[in-house]
Amino acid sequence: MKQAVSSPAAPAAIGPYSQAVVSGGVVYVSGQLPIDPATGQMPAAAADQARQSLKNIAAILEAAGSSLAQALKVGVFLTDLGDFQAVNEVYAELFAGAAFPARSTVQVAALPKGAKVEIDAVAAL
Repeated sequence: MKQAVSSPAAPAAIGPYSQAVVSGGVVYVSGQLPIDPATGQMPAAAADQARQSLKNIAAILEAAGSSLAQALKVGVFLTDLGDFQAVNEVYAELFAGAAFPARSTVQVAALPKGAKVEIDAVAAL
């Protein structure tokens, strides 16, 4: 059985998908663009985009009854691997104090809305 989860503190899905789905004690968060839900805008710098994407994920996880500290696996999608170090610094800051989740990072040709960063996550409840 699965249950859709959403949070008004994260941007609405831009397609036919849920912000997250909970099943079997696990939260699966869809890829989050770095859109500020209050303004609908994206920051320009990749590091700031990573921070906003992770804030969006944190809001969705909170709505599901979880948190970044419970993250098991994170996927980071970058349009330029040259941003890898800057994104890593933000990532380390937001996951500080918790065991780092498993992670993959890949460079992609393009992301929706011209974003430089998109991040998805899987977390325990």
